[in-house]
Amino acid sequence: MTKKKDKLAAAPATVERSDGVAARDDALRPGQSVALLQELHILTRDGRLNQDSRRKLKQVSHLYQFIERLLLELGAEATPKVGSSAAGASGAAGGLTVADHGAGKSYLGFILYDLFFSQRGDGWIYGIETRPELVEKSRQLAVKLGFARMSFLNLSVEQSANAAELPQRIDLVTALHACDTATDDAIAFGLAKSARAMVLVPCCQAELARLLNAGKALSLRRTPLAELWRHPLHTREIGSQLSNVLRCLYLEAWGYQVTVTELVGWEHSLKNELIIARHTGQMRRSAAQRMRELLAQFGLEALLQDRYRLPPEPVTQSVTS
Repeated sequence: MTKKKDKLAAAPATVERSDGVAARDDALRPGQSVALLQELHILTRDGRLNQDSRRKLKQVSHLYQFIERLLLELGAEATPKVGSSAAGASGAAGGLTVADHGAGKSYLGFILYDLFFSQRGDGWIYGIETRPELVEKSRQLAVKLGFARMSFLNLSVEQSANAAELPQRIDLVTALHACDTATDDAIAFGLAKSARAMVLVPCCQAELARLLNAGKALSLRRTPLAELWRHPLHTREIGSQLSNVLRCLYLEAWGYQVTVTELVGWEHSLKNELIIARHTGQMRRSAAQRMRELLAQFGLEALLQDRYRLPPEPVTQSVTS
């Protein structure tokens, strides 16, 4: 048993593609660590995939393709890190930094490290999670597999923006299937860390549905648009759609170029929207204005005070004669 552990820590096993069911499966990539996939319970001990695991791996692997392309672009545009004391304390020698916000069991972070960072001599992945038991399990697995440039932090949303364990700036923020307002928390974290890019896959957006439902009677008297969320099923659907539209406008208002696309086929997941944001520094006043108008139309202006704090509008000086 000890010998097996040492082998995993020193050099994770890899897929050989010569025989066996797992080796032939197109959900696996060449060189992918079998040991990691087994520890994540995606592969069985004999290297097989069941249908549920294959669907999960398919989603993460497809997301990795988007992230890999983005990381290569960010690496080519690399700028000196600002305030990277946390990286220095961890022994990192520069390179790209990724923060997986609301990491859960860190499936995405581990697979990203295995496929991208393990072959490089620099870079660091931070997994941020509020549940201490998941943080500890991830730490143990990283040690077991020899994934040295990974840190797992038990931090709340508020703590993560100013934690000493994190660098002042993060290159890429990810959030995979972040439930309800967790996607908004990841965006707020990304803005606080001046993230160069964000990759978000929202899930179970319920906050706006609750707010729309609470003010439904008033809205029905005020505007015929309220028919869009009069029925409970429609309330949930329009709340989910509106949440992501507002998130895109919010990112654009803060200087990000936003792309929205499908992650995988609908047969794999109903939570299928992928939001990719690249920082350009060009804050779009039109996006901020559209966002204010949308929130007013839906009776949700209060969200501008906490959830969506837009950049201050430029002050125009009046001309006096």
